[in-house]
Amino acid sequence: MLHFSRSSSARSVCACTKGKPVSERELSTAAQPSASNRGVVYMAPGVVEVKPIDFPKLELDSTSSPVASERQKRKCEHGAILKVVTTNICGSDQHMVRGRTSLPGGYMVLGHEITGEIVEVGRDVEFMKEGDLCSVPFNIACGRCPACKRGDTGVCLFVNPARAGAAFGYVDMGGWVGGQAEYVMVPYADFNLLKFPDKDRAMEKIADLTLLSDIFPTGFHGAKQAGVEPGSIVYVAGAGPVGLACAASCHLLGAACVIVGDAIPTRLAQARSFGCETIDITSDGDLAHKIHAITGSPDVDCAIDCVGFEARGSGASGGEKPAQVLNDCMGIIREGGQIGIPGLYVTEDPGASTEAAQLGSLNMTFGLAWSKSASMHTGQCPVMKYHRPLMNAIMHDKVRIAEAVNAKIISLDDAPLGYQNFDQGESVKYVMDPHGVTGKVQALG
Repeated sequence: MLHFSRSSSARSVCACTKGKPVSERELSTAAQPSASNRGVVYMAPGVVEVKPIDFPKLELDSTSSPVASERQKRKCEHGAILKVVTTNICGSDQHMVRGRTSLPGGYMVLGHEITGEIVEVGRDVEFMKEGDLCSVPFNIACGRCPACKRGDTGVCLFVNPARAGAAFGYVDMGGWVGGQAEYVMVPYADFNLLKFPDKDRAMEKIADLTLLSDIFPTGFHGAKQAGVEPGSIVYVAGAGPVGLACAASCHLLGAACVIVGDAIPTRLAQARSFGCETIDITSDGDLAHKIHAITGSPDVDCAIDCVGFEARGSGASGGEKPAQVLNDCMGIIREGGQIGIPGLYVTEDPGASTEAAQLGSLNMTFGLAWSKSASMHTGQCPVMKYHRPLMNAIMHDKVRIAEAVNAKIISLDDAPLGYQNFDQGESVKYVMDPHGVTGKVQALG
């Protein structure tokens, strides 16, 4: 069982904080930095706490990190300090909190889904300014390396000493401080930040726009990887927030039928709420037969793995099987079809049930995919490829992504309860408002 602790300084929040009308909120004057800051810190498997942390500076110093691979020190005059307006709990955070990565406890400030207002910029920042309300891609990218110049911002070569790619608040991803906090520093601000053109309109749609930092682009990326287009028949494995965002993206791309598979009834109900067909993977029977019952065919044009390495087997007694979803997708994809894999897979999983899986080696039926000439696409979503057009889709009411994923805004102090509820399978996308500026905070009991 996971155990989550609230900060001793937790403040009470009414069931639905009203706050000032959007037009009367003076975010800029409310955003002047102070010497204090708090953040959500991973303490041990199953334990997160809201704790005092350092106020950010325009620099990174992770040389004291217990993870040797992420130690680095650099000045960041190209960066900006943001007052965090919203920051979201992600399923990728839960992998760490469950103890399923190499992360040791007691130092990592979590959080890579961040929306905030600039309160300070470095001397090398030219185009962003104080008061700008921005979405922060979870990928940290320099904008200068060969990968960034290709548009592969998820595998930037210059921001992580250990490997390609970096992110806020994630183990082995460069030691960058996470954004589940009151304030955070964002490097390479001119390149990374997406400014919302109209702050008042953005605040009205903040529950939707906060999803641009990760799960909406990630779900959309999975759909694009899988070749979803008008008329496609699509299977989405997983009805967590990324899976739901992916299913909504498939509709946005014109799919004829979107089928979502999961083991949790409330999550399947959430998928049905915006027009998806659903499959309960705990019920007896072959996945292809269940798809046939819906569409009249046992295969699909596109399959998308939104589960990742903590996948479980099908049927009522299905235990953990890391390659289950990958093998399912290879089994149901049509000849020449495509499989998108936005679900996370890791190189180290200390909680895996087998020695091979602990090293990221999975028992895949790869020959089946090869025999079908199916293609598979993996890796982090390059958020910057999609976040501007998806922002436009939100602002012009072409998609209601917050409704699709059932976004719920809570206080920073309620983050531990949010982690606990999410881990228990609640069909909610938890969004934290550290300063109470959205006027939409709901208390958790």
